[in-house]
Parts: sequence; structure tokens; C-alpha cells
Amino acid sequence: MRAIRIICTTLIALLSGCASAPEHDLDAMVSVASPEHYDVVVENFELEASGVRHWQIPLRKVGCCWKGAHGPRGPGGSLTPFPDYIAIQWFSLAEQKHYQRLFSLPKNLQDRMREPASYKTSLGTFERPRDIMTIGLAPGGTIVVWIQNQIGNEIEVARMQANEIEGDPGDYRATTKRYLEENADYLKQHGVPTKGW
Repeated sequence: MRAIRIICTTLIALLSGCASAPEHDLDAMVSVASPEHYDVVVENFELEASGVRHWQIPLRKVGCCWKGAHGPRGPGGSLTPFPDYIAIQWFSLAEQKHYQRLFSLPKNLQDRMREPASYKTSLGTFERPRDIMTIGLAPGGTIVVWIQNQIGNEIEVARMQANEIEGDPGDYRATTKRYLEENADYLKQHGVPTKGW
């Protein structure tokens, strides 16, 4: 009888603990992208869930793709726990300029990401949360934030302007040389638009 009482007490304690456990954060990813032919070097990418965690995601050269059949997508990392703030600093290889921005995410963004959204595969149409956030970095310091679960169903959730900051383009001499070997003809023909992204 005593053993049954101990088992019942333990089960009640476990079940009541589960009932009051906080809702698990969305298991999401974050990535960084730039428009094709307008590569950037991400110098610093930090996220903060206030009072819970502050972390960096190490990135370097980021390129295609911003939009189209291959974007938005890029390298990144975990978005768990869900952050309140993101800080990003980068060097635009096309412009030879440094930019940075600290920004807060929209208050209801995590809830919006949790909402099921349709996506298609060769097996049919399915639903799951928009569990990928992509931060786009464009010439002129434009930042665009999208959420999606598949390329093609992204929705824009934020747009802002970064601050141009001082920095030495010479720090990226070798990277710039390789970048221009691949993109100089394109830049000569199309220039470096800093608006309209």
C-alpha cells in the first residue's frame, strides 16, 4: 500500500510539473543573404534573448540569394531561444563600405512564425510553421527580414536602414580581389543600386 501511495504521489507531481511547464520556443533557424553579385562579409552577427541567452553566429562571406528561385536563403544557425534583439555588422564588397544595425524583432513575430503555412514538395502539399527567418543585406545598407518554411512562400516582416560606419576596406583586399574577378563585368554593366531593394 505504501508503494502505491509513493507511485501515485510521484505521478501527480510529474503531471502537475508538465502542466505548468512553459511553452517550448519555436525550433527555428536564421540565415543571412545578399542579392546575387552583391556579396558581403558579415563581421559580427549577435542575437539576444533578454535574460536568457546572448550568442554569436559566426559567418563570413555571404552571397546569393536574396530573391528568386534560390532565395531568400543563406548560411546561418539556430534561432533558439527566440531572440528579442539582433545586431549585425557587415562589409559590402561591391560598395567597399561598412554597415551595422542593432534592431528588435516585431513583438508578435514568434507567433506569426508558429502559424502553419502551406508548402509543396513532389509528394504533395503540406503545412508547417514558417520556421526560417532570413535577414537580407543589400547595397546602401538596406536590411529586409523574411519568414518562410520554403523558398517561394516567404513573407516580408521588417525593413530598415543600417548605419554606415568607418572601417578599412584594405582589411578585405584579397577577398575583394577574388570577388571582383567573378563580378566585375556584372558590376560594370549594372552598377551598384543602393535603392529599390
